[in-house]
Amino acid sequence: MMKKLTRTEAARFLQERDHFAILSHRRPDGDTIGSSAALCLGLRMLGKTAHVIENPEVSPRFQWLHEGLTKKSVEAGDTIVSTDVAAPNMLPKDLEHLVGSIALRIDHHGTASSFTEFEIVDPESASCAELVYDILMEMGAEMDKNLAEAVYVGASTDTGCFRFANTMAHTFHTAAACAEAGAGIYELNQALFETNTLGRLRIQAWIVEHMKLLREGELALCAIPRSVEQELGVTEDDMDNISSFPRSIAGVQVAATLRETADGETKMSFRAVPGKDAAAIAVKFGGGGHKGAAGASLHLPLKEAAEQVEKVMLEEAP
Repeated sequence: MMKKLTRTEAARFLQERDHFAILSHRRPDGDTIGSSAALCLGLRMLGKTAHVIENPEVSPRFQWLHEGLTKKSVEAGDTIVSTDVAAPNMLPKDLEHLVGSIALRIDHHGTASSFTEFEIVDPESASCAELVYDILMEMGAEMDKNLAEAVYVGASTDTGCFRFANTMAHTFHTAAACAEAGAGIYELNQALFETNTLGRLRIQAWIVEHMKLLREGELALCAIPRSVEQELGVTEDDMDNISSFPRSIAGVQVAATLRETADGETKMSFRAVPGKDAAAIAVKFGGGGHKGAAGASLHLPLKEAAEQVEKVMLEEAP
């Protein structure tokens, strides 16, 4: 039977165990990379053996966070912990067989699926990295520059540099602790939020030309063929958080961005303003997330997936 843990209980759980193998999710973002790196660094600081299991989808934008922390696979006797993984199908495909072996899940998604014996899930945390930070502080870890930067990347990217509605006072307290510990806040913000590549600008221009506006501009739907991404030469770093772009257009309250993946799926990302619920749309497709940001995947061609999403958006975003 699954048991939900408090921060203190999660800290005790980790204190009592060793040889940690830490998992991040498919199509990794800054939070799953930052939180997995932070947990690994903090556990090592406390004298534990800890590694992050290699995720082949980590983009160059975030690879530096995992440098020196990874190993290729889980070994016998490892305590497996997942970070920011809301559902079993969010694990990288070559790690899905580990679902029944994960000892602890650390997550912050309110619509997450329970799939481990122990879990700590706090929907009030704006990022998983904040939750990892709290647990490590309970364990007596001390922040250094590397740990601080891992936590900061997770917290800042999942809040849009502290602009999204999920940002709470605790988020700022966490960021302040990162700054006090020596994190390069200016440099990180420049790299993560102030620098645009030509590829990103090209895909943004394509979205403006091709997105579909519904209900007099309150809803936006953009389906991006894989062929377009290849033609424009965009990378995964260029596409990072691209789903927030349609939502940033004046008047748009709920936006859906669909992408074709290399393995034949359609990845869907939903964004919503306060008062609207992106997760209510995502759960219709077996996904989840937060009211402001959610996602799901469909084993359907892009055109068919877009038709289904449009229908659900019109129903679920009154």
